[in-house]
Order: sequence, then C-alpha cells, then structure tokens
Amino acid sequence: VQLQASGGGLVQVGGSLRLSCAAPGSIFKHSALGWYRQAPGKERELVANISRDGKTNYADTVKGRFRISRDNIKNTVDLQMNSLKPEDTAVYYCHAAHYYSGNNYDDYWGQGTKVTVSS
Repeated sequence: VQLQASGGGLVQVGGSLRLSCAAPGSIFKHSALGWYRQAPGKERELVANISRDGKTNYADTVKGRFRISRDNIKNTVDLQMNSLKPEDTAVYYCHAAHYYSGNNYDDYWGQGTKVTVSS
C-alpha cells in the first residue's frame, strides 16, 4: 500500500503551497497521519502530524506558518504551507501510522513530492 502525495513545486520566498496526500479508506480511518521532509544531506524530519481524533503537532520551525488537516470523507491529509522560506526546500513525504491492534501500528509512506523555495 502506498500513499499518493501531490502538490509540490517551485515557489518564491514568502509564497504558499498546499500538499495533499490520499490513502485507501481502510488505512486512513485508523491512522495517525503526518508529513515529513528531507532536505539534501539531512535526515528526514517530522514537519507536522495529526492524530486519529484531530490533535495536531508541529515542528518548531514551521509553527504558525504550516497547517495540517485531514478530511475523513475524502481520505486525504493536507499540508498548507505559508510564508515559505528557502530552508523549507525539501522532499516532503506523507506518512500514515495505521493502528491495527491496541498500540500496534504499521507504517505507510507516500512517494515524496519536491518543494523548492527560491530566494
């Protein structure tokens, strides 16, 4: 199972982009969802996540600029990115932690979508 991410691209400093990720309904319903990013030469890092009941968490570097949301009808998780900075340049990956029993879960990843912020 692979998640389908879209919405990356090239944007100028201060601009906005919206990433979207679709997951199969059988996975989405019981998953905590998140967005990670990996810049060249760096490790993958958490950008934001949203729990099954809608609680959100953000990396300090994106607080106040990014917003994660989930649509439980469309089975999508979006990341609205505003006031983009060059340091936001990375490949962004969506992630689902699918809980199948108690606190046990499987990890699912999207294919990655590239975001480039030009100065």
